[in-house]
Amino acid sequence: MALKSTIYKIDLNITDMDRQYYAQHSLTLAKHPSETDERVMVRLIGFALYANEALIFGKGLSDDEEPDLWQKDLTGAIELWMDVGLPTEKEIRKAAGRAKQVVIVLYGGRIADMWWAQNSKALLKTNNLTVISLPETQALARLAARSMNISCTIQDSQILVSYDGGSFDITPVVLKESTRY
Repeated sequence: MALKSTIYKIDLNITDMDRQYYAQHSLTLAKHPSETDERVMVRLIGFALYANEALIFGKGLSDDEEPDLWQKDLTGAIELWMDVGLPTEKEIRKAAGRAKQVVIVLYGGRIADMWWAQNSKALLKTNNLTVISLPETQALARLAARSMNISCTIQDSQILVSYDGGSFDITPVVLKESTRY
């Protein structure tokens, strides 16, 4: 018998002073049976960093042809393709050919650092690619629950994550910025 996805219901309030974006999102996230709580929460932070009304969660781990998050224009062209974790260089090149902008959100500390060291030379040549590393995501993993009420305040590239039990900061590190928008 196949394992089923776990469904998370999230009320996410975003105050992004860097982009002048202020919105409340009621989200439903499906956690793949092989996915960790940490990865689910990193997907949520990825959403908060690029949030708008057209950004949606893709099938991610369930489908190799879809990203973790994406945004399409009215014609169906992919404006933003976002993957979480450590995709292969081949997967990133394929996404860069399909989307106007590609964002990779790394997490995992030393493993993510080693991945970047191994892949950075080739990836620095990809003009429409942004690579962001999220250090210290264990606090995010502890937040994961089937029902969550979370606020993300983004200012000066810092993220303040607030929840019923308190708050903590995350400082994303931009390893590579897209040179094309």
